[in-house]
Amino acid sequence: MLSLAAAAAVRAAAGSPRAVRSAHARLLKEGLAHLPPAPPLLVSAYARSGLLADAHRVFDDAPRRDLHLYSALLAAVSHSPTPALVLPLLRRMLSDDALRPDHFVIASLASAAARLRSLRLGRQLHAHFVASPYSGDDVVKSSLIDMYCKCGVPADARKVFDSIGVKNSVVWTALVSGYASHGYTDEALVLFRSMPVRGLFTWTALISGFVKAGNNASAVGMFVEMRRDGVRIDDAFVLATVIGGVADLAALVLGRQLHAFAMRLGFLSSMIIGNALVDMYSKCSDIHSAREVFEGITVRDTISWTTILVGEAQHGRAEEVLSLFDRMVRAGVKPNEVTFVGLIYACSHAGLVQKGRQLFESMKLEYGIKPGLQHYTCYLDLLSRSGHLSEAEELITTMPCEPDEASWGALLSACKKHNDAEMCLRVADNLLELRPKDPSTYILLSNVYAVNRKWDSVAKVRKMMAEMKIRKEPGYSWIEAGQEFRLFHAGAVPLDVREEITGFLEELVSEMHKRGYVPDTSSVMHDLEEHEKEQHLFLHSERLAVAFGILKSPPGSVIRIVKNLRVCGDCHAVMKFISEITQRKIIVRDASRFHHFEGGKCSCSEFW
Repeated sequence: MLSLAAAAAVRAAAGSPRAVRSAHARLLKEGLAHLPPAPPLLVSAYARSGLLADAHRVFDDAPRRDLHLYSALLAAVSHSPTPALVLPLLRRMLSDDALRPDHFVIASLASAAARLRSLRLGRQLHAHFVASPYSGDDVVKSSLIDMYCKCGVPADARKVFDSIGVKNSVVWTALVSGYASHGYTDEALVLFRSMPVRGLFTWTALISGFVKAGNNASAVGMFVEMRRDGVRIDDAFVLATVIGGVADLAALVLGRQLHAFAMRLGFLSSMIIGNALVDMYSKCSDIHSAREVFEGITVRDTISWTTILVGEAQHGRAEEVLSLFDRMVRAGVKPNEVTFVGLIYACSHAGLVQKGRQLFESMKLEYGIKPGLQHYTCYLDLLSRSGHLSEAEELITTMPCEPDEASWGALLSACKKHNDAEMCLRVADNLLELRPKDPSTYILLSNVYAVNRKWDSVAKVRKMMAEMKIRKEPGYSWIEAGQEFRLFHAGAVPLDVREEITGFLEELVSEMHKRGYVPDTSSVMHDLEEHEKEQHLFLHSERLAVAFGILKSPPGSVIRIVKNLRVCGDCHAVMKFISEITQRKIIVRDASRFHHFEGGKCSCSEFW
């Protein structure tokens, strides 16, 4: 047996590669490395030091592999970047060494199943656990709860939860997070409010779960309630999570309040808070404040640089993006896959073809990053929008990734923009074969076929939409004006402001006609008369929102609108006219980018 002093030395060395190797060398020199419990202790120590290959070598060199040794390595692998490697290790344990998993092994395997999101493996483990002598072990049950939650079936997690006699805060929190993360708001709240004790960790799990599920309004509401409950916020993560929720809501006023709150708590030096604030201001259309926060971050990582770079790209500020990238490289910060998505995207929306080509190549050759589908789609968009249609078509047919709906849609949109009828039809047929899911894709297809008088194909598109029960997602826009936060749906003007808004819009349309405005009804996919199509456009949600914003905000203030869909061509033209007529800056965040309208021009340079 290993002496207590030697065992303690190995445990103490865990976390330091140099110390672990030194302790291992000493055990080898003294002939103690193969004595129990040295092998499992060394495996754990190497794993905690980030040396998984060394842990594997200790395991392979052991003269006898028992459950303790397997348990140590399985625990290490389940928490490593490659949790799938537990499967061959499990097979080796069952076949080569004829060992049956104990509760420690099952808990490690359940953790791996959770990280792999493998419900099948998780259910097999659960069945084995129930039939084993360890079926009452609460540690394993806790792992199973986490596994079921991460695999998206919190109802099954609840069954395991109910079988635990004395529930600790870890299992309560895991289940609350599971329900919240998958959109079960009511269940999460009922469970949360029935907890005997609620600490910051549980509040954070609930709030971050809501953000993950896209339930940002509930996340912000719970943060406010947490503050009222007097919960001490001594961890930046929960604040960063709420700031992320505010970013997706585009609630700039609330975002500024959280910025001030972070300042009062002394969290502005935290990189996670800085990064969250940069993202929030970018998504809330205040790119200048985003840049200000970024410049104030003292220690910046890849996420910091990428967040501001992508934000600037979405606002169409290509020169700033490229300048930031040069600074990032000079600072010795290595770009990642997302960085290059932002870079190529920026080039696409500024028509910088040569620079985009150079960046696409440098990603592979200089940084060893293999381009993914998103990179190819951005590059394809760059080429096709800039008129290099033949090169773009060759790229989409030869790229190593299978082109998806977004790829073909980007090419089709560009073909339509450049009036290449022959390519339009060829690309449209390829896109139709994919049986798209996005309603806007069907509108694009129908318009392309209709313009080219392919009525059979138009009928086919509409039949496919009916068969797949695809309906055009209703457009809506929201706006903060003064102390009011308003949501407008297309075609529906709220009663309390109906006369004001419609009257104001009619005045604007009259003035626009005098300045040469001609309605573009090509995006209206309805069998309507032309004047009916114009009325349909008149009630698009972003027009209602901009009218409300101008009427309710101080003269000269910026109008900021968020729209769930892409801005149509006619609304894009209308926003330019309105910005010129009213002498107001209008910023619209649509489904793909930001549009800064000012003085009759848009920052997107017509790449909308």
